[in-house]
Amino acid sequence: MKTIVPANRLQSVSEYYFSKKLKEVAEMNAQGLNVISLGVGSPDLPPALEAIDTLCEVAHRADAHGYQPYVGIPELRQAFAGWYKTWYNMELDPNTEIQPLIGSKEGILHISLAFLNPGDAVLIPNPGYPTYSSVSRLAEAELIPYDLTEATNWQPDFEALERLDLSKVKLMWVNYPHMPTGAPASKEVFQKLVDFGKKHGIVICHDNPYSFILNDHPMSILEIPGAKDICIELNSLSKSQNMPGWRMAMLASNAQFVQWVLKVKSNIDSGQFKPMMLAAAKALQAPREWYDGMNKVYRERRKIAEEMMTALGCTFDPKQSGLFLWGKIPDKYADSIALADEILYNAHVFVTPGSIFGSNGARYIRISLCCNEIQLQEALTRVKGERLKVKGGSEFYD
Repeated sequence: MKTIVPANRLQSVSEYYFSKKLKEVAEMNAQGLNVISLGVGSPDLPPALEAIDTLCEVAHRADAHGYQPYVGIPELRQAFAGWYKTWYNMELDPNTEIQPLIGSKEGILHISLAFLNPGDAVLIPNPGYPTYSSVSRLAEAELIPYDLTEATNWQPDFEALERLDLSKVKLMWVNYPHMPTGAPASKEVFQKLVDFGKKHGIVICHDNPYSFILNDHPMSILEIPGAKDICIELNSLSKSQNMPGWRMAMLASNAQFVQWVLKVKSNIDSGQFKPMMLAAAKALQAPREWYDGMNKVYRERRKIAEEMMTALGCTFDPKQSGLFLWGKIPDKYADSIALADEILYNAHVFVTPGSIFGSNGARYIRISLCCNEIQLQEALTRVKGERLKVKGGSEFYD
């Protein structure tokens, strides 16, 4: 039999870090080690009760189970438009400027397929969400990393960007509040991004899932005058509405960009489940009090995470927002993987090494707040209770 080989594009990507590492964590748990996972940003809090009730009610209807429009139902698009008007003071046409998505991760792929030809280039943040890189590789694009560093508060260095060869660049991925560092959004940076994109004909793709988490002033890049001409914004209910498993998200831009993305999307999926879309529309109507209640929980968890960072000898910016705490590791550790593995194997606590987000994250770790206070306290107790010893020139937990 002739040997079957996969497409060449698979050689440019590897299995997602969390896919591999969580298998290892599962194996440790099967051995009775009871690993506390502070790695993945999967909210453990429930969505609004009204959203759950709507899902259950509509799912009982006989007419709710068929294929739905590729553009989503009008109720959901209108709800997204109302959400943007309420929280970002941004007018969007629900009929032409909004496209519901089966999660933002899907949207990253659709945008890439809609705009990139093989050999085109993409500006990728370092550190940044790994999917920006992997999807760009799958689209056979050239990756051009741009540096984000603590010295510049994890904001782009536009002078350095101007020195790059931008002749083949079609897209630039940005993300504020930033993941993994928690650096906040600012109108000044958004304005510079819009100006940069227009100057060079580069589509600015802003991934915006964290603007409601430990952040009193949600912002959208589309608030900048003229931003819709050159920007696409992704937004998600996974973090802001505690609906990660629902796979409910959207993108917003000018009508032409949205139509191009829809041309890709409509050839890949067949729409979303109607009860979920109506439930998501209900979730988007949540008042400020609902967000305040969610963030009250995250603030208490954040205190424990900060104490854990301090116990590990890490330093961090207390002004960071979002669903994680990002901390710089002590010099005595070779890199973030060394510290993360010591914590995992000896304290049985899983945290994320910053190196998976790019070389500029190699000296940092990330702690997720998606874990209840009891487990966080137990993780803190384990970290504090382990005695640091020196063995073979490296420190470890015993």
